[in-house]
Amino acid sequence: MEFLKNLGIESVNQGYCTGQIFGGGTDKELRTIHSPVDGKEIAKVAMANDQDYELVMDSAKAAFPMWRHTPAPKRGEIVRQLGNKLRDYKHDLGSLVSYEMGKSLQEGLGEVQEMIDICDFAVGLSRQLYGLTMHSEREEHRMYEQWHPYGVVGIISAFNFPVAVWAWNSAIAAVCGNVSIWKPSEKTPLTALACFKIFGQVLKDNNLPEGIMSVIVGDGPTIGEKMTADRRVPLVSATGSCRMGARVGGVVASRFGSTILELGGNNAIILTKNADLKLALPAMVFGAVGTAGQRCTSTRRLIIHESIYDQVKSVMLKAYEGIKVGDPLDENTHVGPLIDHDAVKAMQTTLSKVQEEGGKLIVGGEVLEGKGYESGCYVKPAIVEAKNEYHMVQEETFAPILYLLKYSGDVSNAIAIQNDVVQGLSSAIFTENLKEAEQFLSAWGSDCGIANVNIGTSGAEIGGAFGGEKDTGGGRESGSDSWKAYMRRQTNTINYSDELPLAQGIKFDL
Repeated sequence: MEFLKNLGIESVNQGYCTGQIFGGGTDKELRTIHSPVDGKEIAKVAMANDQDYELVMDSAKAAFPMWRHTPAPKRGEIVRQLGNKLRDYKHDLGSLVSYEMGKSLQEGLGEVQEMIDICDFAVGLSRQLYGLTMHSEREEHRMYEQWHPYGVVGIISAFNFPVAVWAWNSAIAAVCGNVSIWKPSEKTPLTALACFKIFGQVLKDNNLPEGIMSVIVGDGPTIGEKMTADRRVPLVSATGSCRMGARVGGVVASRFGSTILELGGNNAIILTKNADLKLALPAMVFGAVGTAGQRCTSTRRLIIHESIYDQVKSVMLKAYEGIKVGDPLDENTHVGPLIDHDAVKAMQTTLSKVQEEGGKLIVGGEVLEGKGYESGCYVKPAIVEAKNEYHMVQEETFAPILYLLKYSGDVSNAIAIQNDVVQGLSSAIFTENLKEAEQFLSAWGSDCGIANVNIGTSGAEIGGAFGGEKDTGGGRESGSDSWKAYMRRQTNTINYSDELPLAQGIKFDL
């Protein structure tokens, strides 16, 4: 495929890169990467080992003193150039994202656009790493705070956004003066290696050393665990399942490190009796089936007022009839494949169990076969009538399963249902009633990190802080003041008097 050639992806690829230099050797374990689109082999990757990890770490540690000494606006200039290179390779990289991961081409291109957008955001941020000044209680003293880089930032990303999450973290970390090491999902390593083919050009153009940004492809039990336990990595940003996050968070906390955890979601849209259903329809459908339900912000529950329940059910069934499942590289396709056969099996298991609990499967759920579906990873998006207390409804299944839940009474009952899960990432309400909207956004409303009115749960702009509460981990990435998570805070007091008064009026005479 032409985009593989343009991105420098070879039949066998080395497993790590410190910027421009790829290493790892092809004599190590070779992992064959198959596309969920057609089941065909894309390429092989030499999986990194402990020795490779140490080489990458040494490179990062060596680069950090120079990088933190570089003025932040100049660091921003490097990120600006990375954004421009990504513009040059947008279609190729977006196509690889689609082919390796399975999301639609439009979504693949959109993911690369997110990378470009966060680079633009980070460039501006490089001149806005503001601290505060404070008034001292002591005469002729000045107090202020400033922010300094941590050092090596570890980035662990998931398969569903194989490149955007790296950019969210690495662009912000870089302008803050950190160096970074990225462990991508071993399910989608080729997109990661392609990113470094692109970033390497920026390093070369600016005569910069290795180690400012690095990538290492390896299994979680080896490279992931090593990074998590490594005291040389003061900050680990991890995106993945709640189970994975609990492991990462516990290990990093045990060594007094810091984490940014972006974990699972069980996101709901509330449809009150005052909802504009025409407005809500595309949000409900895309939220449920976009990326084949493999977004952490995917809509998994519709909480519908009983007075419009049958109407919403009818509208959704009709809409699902028009969903085109197929080759994601075809721009007319709505839904591509799941990532692999394990994901298909998990979806089938969930549907069986939720029906055992009393749920009613009203459409979809079949594994598609025949021409165009040879990989065995294509499924029909499913809708299930259920109750919130069902065990499987409480769980996050990374698949296009949408649960219809009915509520009665006022909006507070719907909010209570929405909040009655352990995850707390994204949430939405559709209503034309101002009071309902404001209650949803109040302190006693949605308990999620993202709460939207009259837009869906899926899709977030990079200008806002992204993340959630409860088992979603509490982390925040991307916009707003999320940059502070990538830096250490320092409070400074300067005495410009001829005396040494102590705080709180304490006297200590010698």
